[in-house]
Amino acid sequence: MAAPNVVNVSTITGKTDVQSVGTSATAIVTNSAASNLVYKINSLIISNIDGTNNADITVDLFRASTAYRVASTITVPADASLVVISKEIGLYLEEGDSLRLTASAAGDLQGICSYEIINDA
Repeated sequence: MAAPNVVNVSTITGKTDVQSVGTSATAIVTNSAASNLVYKINSLIISNIDGTNNADITVDLFRASTAYRVASTITVPADASLVVISKEIGLYLEEGDSLRLTASAAGDLQGICSYEIINDA
């Protein structure tokens, strides 16, 4: 596993992934093993699209079969949004890492994740 040198990069590709969040932990972004890339997570926004009910979000960084909590059962009010990760906070996904989302109720939450794929080859 060789993470790229983020000072001397050859390409940076901007991406945005979206997901309807279910009640089982599901990756919104995955950096595959042996990719020789690093993913810089710039933002993760969770929106509650239910007009009546609050819902909880859990976000984890999944590495080597272990879930490390970024946010744990944080309530997102009805018709509101929560910024879990911002440019000021940031997060890097190394090879084999995933950023996963889990909701307390299916169909209430949506996630939008903006990130950069960094390559030094």
